Amino acid sequence: MMKTGFFYHPVFLRRAWSIIGRKFAGFQKVIEEISQIPEVQIFEIKEPPMELLLEVHTRELLERVKGDPNYYLGLYAAGGCIEAGEKVLAGEIANAFLLVAGCHHAGRDFAWGGCTISGAGPMILNLRRKFGKVRVAILDTDSHHGDGTRALFLGDRDVLHVCFCSMNRTEDGGTKVDVDVGWRSSDDEYLEKVREHFIPKAEDFAPDLIYHILGHDTARGDYGDRGLSPEFYPRLVREIRDLARRICSGRYIVGLGGGARADLAEYITLRAVRILAEITS
Repeated sequence: MMKTGFFYHPVFLRRAWSIIGRKFAGFQKVIEEISQIPEVQIFEIKEPPMELLLEVHTRELLERVKGDPNYYLGLYAAGGCIEAGEKVLAGEIANAFLLVAGCHHAGRDFAWGGCTISGAGPMILNLRRKFGKVRVAILDTDSHHGDGTRALFLGDRDVLHVCFCSMNRTEDGGTKVDVDVGWRSSDDEYLEKVREHFIPKAEDFAPDLIYHILGHDTARGDYGDRGLSPEFYPRLVREIRDLARRICSGRYIVGLGGGARADLAEYITLRAVRILAEITS
């Protein structure tokens, strides 16, 4: 039976990061609890190869972000995306949870909003180098538009990018979609929009892998507050896990996105990992 992979780096826990602050400061106890789940394998993220990052970003951007206080957050987030994607597609693990999602505001030559290095960009490039043609469905449920991810993949119709944010837009032959979820939403209303605007598109798209940027800044009391409760996030993960089982052999990678509430980050992580670890052989 394949396991769920949990990917993190100690640097995430040791520092205060702009925007998200010290939300990982208490995560050592979370990781210890996760380590007791037999169906989970923990991986300490490796630094990604610079030559791969240079295929995604300009040299000028990578030099510039080295001075950003969030540089190592982005660097190891990208490394986690690369490792998790390869292990899931190779069948070494069933699915994965990344303690930090790759930065969705990082494009080829720009990065902002606490982001420094793309995760989706190098992950997908690496998968295509290793496995040939790979189709990836990206679900972004952070409160803010994933403009960096969109810029990197606009024109690539083997990437479905559906972003739940503050506008309605469809482009690139229907493979790039933005959905306005409104500034106040109930759990049920938001989940219904995911069912309407992501799930059928993903079913038609038939990806090899689903990559989910799971922002919790949308929660009540967080900086991108859209009115959602803590219980919403495990519900969403379970829904997309079941979708992945139906359409891509369960290959599903969840990365914790934006949000500064430490209590919520811990709550979501433990429950999401347990949901992913309900693995059928």
